This record gives sequence, C-alpha cells and structure tokens, in this order.
Amino acid sequence: MSIKKVVLAYSGGLDTSAIVPWLKDNYNCEVIAFVANVGQGDEELAGVEQKAINSGASSCHVVDLREELVKEVIYPTLKTGAVYEGQYLLGTSMARPVIARAQVKLALELGADALCHGCTGKGNDQVRFEGAFAALAPQLTVIAPWREWQFNSRQSLLDYLAEKKVPTTASATKIYSRDANLWHISHEGGELENPWCEPSDQVWMWTKSPEQAPDHAAYVELSFDNGELSKINGHAVAPVAAIELLNEIGSEHGIGRIDIVENRLVGMKSRGCYETPGGTILMAALKGLEALVYDRTSLKYREEVGQEFAQLVYDGRWFTPLKDALLAAATSLAEQLTGDVVIKLYKGNVTVAKRRSPNSLYSEAFATFEGDEVYNQKDAAGFIRLYSLASRIRALHQQQKG
Repeated sequence: MSIKKVVLAYSGGLDTSAIVPWLKDNYNCEVIAFVANVGQGDEELAGVEQKAINSGASSCHVVDLREELVKEVIYPTLKTGAVYEGQYLLGTSMARPVIARAQVKLALELGADALCHGCTGKGNDQVRFEGAFAALAPQLTVIAPWREWQFNSRQSLLDYLAEKKVPTTASATKIYSRDANLWHISHEGGELENPWCEPSDQVWMWTKSPEQAPDHAAYVELSFDNGELSKINGHAVAPVAAIELLNEIGSEHGIGRIDIVENRLVGMKSRGCYETPGGTILMAALKGLEALVYDRTSLKYREEVGQEFAQLVYDGRWFTPLKDALLAAATSLAEQLTGDVVIKLYKGNVTVAKRRSPNSLYSEAFATFEGDEVYNQKDAAGFIRLYSLASRIRALHQQQKG
C-alpha cells in the first residue's frame, strides 16, 4: 500500500514522538502532526509545534476544540444523565469524537491519504478513534503503530529516538499514564495496577483531598435553561469558562475524585482514578432539578436513556443514528429543566441545598401533613384496592386451592 501523506494525532509525549520517525521509516511518507487543544492545559501544549518538527513532522497544526467539546458533546451528554457503570463521567470518552472529527477534517483539507493514532491495542481509544474515522472518512487508511511495531517498552522507544537523534524530555521511568482535558484528568499505572493498593497522594493532581479541603462549606448557585448551564451565582458565564470556574471551585473542596475498576470495551478490566470536579457539581445540580420537574415515568425513561447513552459514548459510537435518537429524546425531556439549584460543597461531598423551577411538579399544598382542600385521603383506599388487585386475586386463588 502506497501512503504519501499521514495526519497523526500528536501529543508531544514519548509514543507520538517515536511514531513520527517510525512512519517515515516504514511508510516513506510525509507526516503532519495534529494537536487537539481540549483544555489539557498550557503546560501540555507549550512548545508542542517545535517538538513535532524536531521529531520529523513536516508541519504541526494546533486546533482549539474546547468550545466544541463543551457545546456539542459535554452539555448534550449531561442532558442524558450518562454515567458509565454508575461512577465514570466519561471524560476521556467524550473528548474523542471531537478530536477525531477535527483530525479527519484536517486530513481532507490537506489531501492526506491516511490517519494515524498512538492508541494501544489493549485500550478503548483505538475503537473510539477508528470508529469515528470509519463513519467520517472510510476512504482513508488508518495506521495504528502499537499494533504493528516491535517496540514493547519505554526504554525501547527511548533507544529508537536516540538512534534517530530526536530530542525528548521523557525518561525510562513513568509512574502514571494520564489523560487530561477540560472535563477531567485520568490516572492509570503505578500502584493503581494493584487494586489492593490505595492511591497515594502523588496520584491526584487537580483536587485537594477531603482532609486538606477547607473546614467550611461553600455554596454555588447554578441556573439552567432547558438543561444547559446559563449562570453561576447569578452571572452569565460562557461554556468553557463555566467548566473552568467549577473545576476551580470543586478542586478546592475535594470534589470529583473517584477510584474505580471498570470494564473496558475490549474485554479486560482496568483500574483508574479520575478527577472531575466541575462535572460532578453539574451532574448533581441537574439531578436535583430533574427530581423537581420530571414525573416518575419521565425520570425512569431518562435514566434508561442515560444508561444506554453512557455505554454508547464509552464504546465510541458517537457518529451513529442511535446517538442522534437518544440525544433527541433527552433534549426533548430537558426542555423542562429550567430553574436554579444551590449546591453545597464540603470536604468531597456534593449535596443539593436548594432548588426551584417554574416547571416544578412539587406542590406544598399536596405534600403537606397539615389539612388541605386538594387531596382527599379517603380516595387512597380505592386506589390501593385497584393497585393491589392482582395480588388480591392471586391470594384468593391460592385459598381456593387450599
């Protein structure tokens, strides 16, 4: 197969630094580096263009995808209530469709005939990237070096870079594997590979521990319009700035740490620690508002949609008709999610302190234990008799048999 031009999803880390010369050696092609700014931080992006050029790339394109990530993926996903396996707020998973789409767009603009990623053959990300590539540009060849090359350790990659005279700041020792974006940061490796080991303090990078968090609670008021955040503490905030602000507030109070063993799409279990401070606050606020405005059957259906959507996002099926259908259902329900929620943050705990909505189904007149004129308690007798009718008939049959 003749490959002339490849667009590589490039991070500037050890793996992708080695992929650039490896592609040139093995495919004799031009390599264009693509860097997605998804909010991983200025330190991660500093000097990345020069790193790519020094590795042998012909050019490097850094694309700011932060607003797309929030408006087109994070906010819509929040409306579904998607949480993978009851805990994971899908930080890595949600960023992949936006990154893959931008990579494909660049490749088509530059006339490339191949796409390349640095995902391992053991992980979920290879499926997420390649699933997106297949949906958006099936005519492009996909190259996955970790499924082809002979390297099997950090030292072997370092030796290869030394041979190719490619400068790197990486070392043979790397305790943790991390992935950061605007929504979260994930941690794997090191002591986390043993589920009997508690994460050490050096695992966590964003959030304070509950023990280090302030001894006083903080209150944050979040306002929503149709399920989307519109104000924080009464002030309008743009999507990216809103997530950054909530991350800052949540991190100070030890919010958003989880330590889970999850089921990967490829079949194995993996252990990861995640920090999602702003996302944890947003999810708690939306669930508090849902409890106020959704009737029981609507809430049950939203929960079903959320569970299906979480699996879909985790499995890398964003560019599918099913995603569009599930999102349409959640968006329709979320038209009721307008109101204000006050969240209390205290030493790692997130609780709903107050909530109100013009669409509230809660009525003090009905719920009160005091006398009222809108609910006749005698009516409950007929309701219970009909509600338990099947049990009554079953018991009568058993008595007759006896």
